[in-house]
Amino acid sequence: MPSQSVNQPKQNLGAVLAQGERSFSFELFPPKTDEGERQLWQTVRDLEALRPTFVSVTYGAGGSTRDRTVRIAGEIAEHTTLTPVAHLTCVGASVADLRAVVAQYAASGVNTILALRGDPPGGLGQPWQQHEGGLAHADELVALVSSLGNFSVGVAAFPDGHPESPDLDADARVLAAKQDAGAEFAITQFFFQARDYVALRDRAAKHGCTMPIVPGLMPVTNVAQIERFAALSGAAFPPDLAGDFARVKDDPAAVHALGVEVAVALAQELLNEGAPGLHFYTLNRSTSTREVYHALGLDRLAQ
Repeated sequence: MPSQSVNQPKQNLGAVLAQGERSFSFELFPPKTDEGERQLWQTVRDLEALRPTFVSVTYGAGGSTRDRTVRIAGEIAEHTTLTPVAHLTCVGASVADLRAVVAQYAASGVNTILALRGDPPGGLGQPWQQHEGGLAHADELVALVSSLGNFSVGVAAFPDGHPESPDLDADARVLAAKQDAGAEFAITQFFFQARDYVALRDRAAKHGCTMPIVPGLMPVTNVAQIERFAALSGAAFPPDLAGDFARVKDDPAAVHALGVEVAVALAQELLNEGAPGLHFYTLNRSTSTREVYHALGLDRLAQ
């Protein structure tokens, strides 16, 4: 952890996004080891130089990284110029537990929370189990967080559909309900085709959803890893794209270069379609993300 304390007020993210300026942001996850944490902080410093709109810090499956998430988000708030967005899920938590975590975030200077239902405690594919005394849906968590203080609240969106959703229109209705509960912005799960994002945005608008929906991108750096993530999240990995990566899968440098090329093309198409920004899933490593950022000319905006 860096020793320098910045201690400056963090921007109200909901208000910033509502102004209509494009946001550029990155997602991090709490590492499980000291070495992983050193890597995380190096990535934080690399990304800080790009002056992103915010960085988000994930919440492990079943709340398994709750304490680390709270601590790291607070340290980012205190020791960097970055605006942290801390994840919070309903999994394995009573309302009292959730209130306590929100209080910890507030005490550490974190004023933006990404409110998520979370994956089923038994893992994807298993039935959702509501914690006794807890919440069942993300819109309920949004309402709870909104009632506890002056927080900006974000939510998740799913261009390829939530794994448990009956259809894509149901997803759009759920997203609108989250806005009605107090959400100010959404960040999508990663995806690979711009048309899926555009279709989600347009469906949501038909149901009255007007909040910014920021597309999430993950540059491919490891073929097996991205296939696993796509299967877990429900993201559709297009066959032609899978074929392109399969042809170079034994050449790490070629996979890396193709991953950056594909991410740049998708990002540019999304910006051309009027996306309100881009959110990069970094896996706590900044190299590919910074290359995409540079190729898009976004680093010039950080000067």
